[in-house]
Amino acid sequence: MNENTPITMKDIARELGVSISTVSRALQDSPRISLAQRERIKAFAQEHHFTPNYVAETLRHLRVRPQKIIGVIVPQFAHDYFASILSGIEQEASAHGYTLMVAQSNEQYLQEVRICKAFYEHKVCGIIVSQAKDTRQYAHFQQLIDLGVPLVFYDRICTGVNASRVVVDDYMGAFNAVTHLFNTGCRRIAYYGSPMTLEISKNRYNGYRDALLRQGLQPREEWIRICDNRSDAESITPEILQQEVIPDAFFAVNDDTAIGILHTVKRLGYRVPEDISICGFTNDQRAESCDPMLTTVEQRGVNVGEEAANILISQVEGTLPKDRVERRVVRTRLIIRGTTR
Repeated sequence: MNENTPITMKDIARELGVSISTVSRALQDSPRISLAQRERIKAFAQEHHFTPNYVAETLRHLRVRPQKIIGVIVPQFAHDYFASILSGIEQEASAHGYTLMVAQSNEQYLQEVRICKAFYEHKVCGIIVSQAKDTRQYAHFQQLIDLGVPLVFYDRICTGVNASRVVVDDYMGAFNAVTHLFNTGCRRIAYYGSPMTLEISKNRYNGYRDALLRQGLQPREEWIRICDNRSDAESITPEILQQEVIPDAFFAVNDDTAIGILHTVKRLGYRVPEDISICGFTNDQRAESCDPMLTTVEQRGVNVGEEAANILISQVEGTLPKDRVERRVVRTRLIIRGTTR
């Protein structure tokens, strides 16, 4: 044993050749353990400065069955949309007597795997999750389902496992936004999107593409970029605006990206929307703080959260079978403001 590492009951059991349960009972003066054995174990524990972890012991005894605690995995706390979804989950959960245990994957697959493991060990009654951008393997999700843990995806769904999910109508939201740009006179419409490994990215891109094709326009590869945050938008947009032919509109996968486009376009001397129109996708609080205010597709995050929590709680309480896969779609709407004509 390392002298600098606190000793555990497992260490004591190994050193003395007894079971962990024997060590636990001896330290609690259980009459089921002989007096000589109790004194031997206590002496060894005292000699090695053993301190019992009462919190872990309490949890071990209390958690015979899952508690009314829902685990929620958020890709990024800083994202306003995820914050609104979390608010919706909390409202629905609280109304039914449930509390939340929330963790951030920070868009990292390995962190997502660790959170799933920790939630299971803490006996949450179910998990609501939006997949991290970095996730390419899905065994950790399938394992939860195999272990009987109700699992509901929101926003970024995992098509690799058969689980319930709540999404917005990404395709129609994008289709309607690009159609609006066309109807207001735009013909050269650029697209900034997320990696195509995400289902929402595919749906929004397909909505963008099909809206162009419906109007007899072809998507131009030089105006289609993987760009889903303000920082990247501010670095990519100047390059696009240096081309011989430039877009007269941008459709962005989220408001953060759209705001980056707006800031850059104005800095480079273009008028919005007279020269260039811009449309985002989210309708978070910043959309009304821009100058001009941002035209965007409203995602209704609170409704998404409420629906996800409703499915999970129904499965936990038995009003929906655990093996029934629910697919719910929250409708979007286009909010027209000052960045489009």
